[in-house]
Amino acid sequence: MRRELAIEFSRVTESAALAGYKWLGRGDKNTADGAAVNAMRIMLNQVNIDGTIVIGEGEIDEAPMLYIGEKVGTGRGDAVDIAVDPIEGTRMTAMGQANALAVLAVGDKGCFLNAPDMYMEKLIVGPGAKGTIDLNLPLADNLTIRTAQCCGGARQTVERTDGNDSGKTAPRCRYR
Repeated sequence: MRRELAIEFSRVTESAALAGYKWLGRGDKNTADGAAVNAMRIMLNQVNIDGTIVIGEGEIDEAPMLYIGEKVGTGRGDAVDIAVDPIEGTRMTAMGQANALAVLAVGDKGCFLNAPDMYMEKLIVGPGAKGTIDLNLPLADNLTIRTAQCCGGARQTVERTDGNDSGKTAPRCRYR
């Protein structure tokens, strides 16, 4: 890959960040994300690359642009694969909080893992639960039965987050 592309790609992320910034603290994460996506796509299409989005906004989010398989760039230049997230932290942006990022990773064609576009459930437990968690069981079973087994039936504090960037407060539950 040509070295001068680094400057072009920094302009791409800068453009996305500035477009999203216009919506900082205005309570509309979808509009902020849409502005960043549009800006990133416009800038990517000006770069002399034959690019393919391999990790993008995704079909899950029903994003109209920067989806997996979308071709970007002028079509001239290096064949590259691209991973994007125009705003990593849309909820934070909408709420006027810090630390949202415009993300872009570029590599030679075929260098990225071809991962399915999906959300994941995550379960984090302390060392006392080692060997008791079964990822094939429903989350509720792991949180109640399995944690009780590992902790001798002791009262446990469990925090669950939905992980969908909805901005909802995570429920806090007590299980016996």
